[in-house]
Amino acid sequence: METIDRFRAAVERRDADALEPLFAPEPRFFSPIKFAPFEGRAMVLGVFGVLLRRVFDDFRYAGELHGTAETAAGAAADSHLLIFRAVVGGRQIHGIDLIQLDDDGLIAEFTVMVRPLSAVTAIGEAVHAGLVAEGLLPSGT
Repeated sequence: METIDRFRAAVERRDADALEPLFAPEPRFFSPIKFAPFEGRAMVLGVFGVLLRRVFDDFRYAGELHGTAETAAGAAADSHLLIFRAVVGGRQIHGIDLIQLDDDGLIAEFTVMVRPLSAVTAIGEAVHAGLVAEGLLPSGT
């Protein structure tokens, strides 16, 4: 549970740098805006940096559930569901973070689900612009 507590505290402080030691060497980030996951530590941490510094306002976790769930690869994993609320582009959004840990207790898979649809669109546009600005995606993509 230590990884999840540290993750939650870092996100609520908007401290993207504190997230690095919490992720497995090759994490996968499943986003509601992209079919294929973001992969690799540098890209996943880059996405978190953009989300925390450029996209979300008034972000807060509103609840947590814990259990075992299947990963994208079909293996059972220690899984945590963090329920959040935030503001994006002046609109209130509601979502969940599904965090799945590897055998070392590090974040191996991270899945985000958000509602309403207009929030997904706003987040997608903001994340893409942020990734381009941070040099993680080429401009014009």
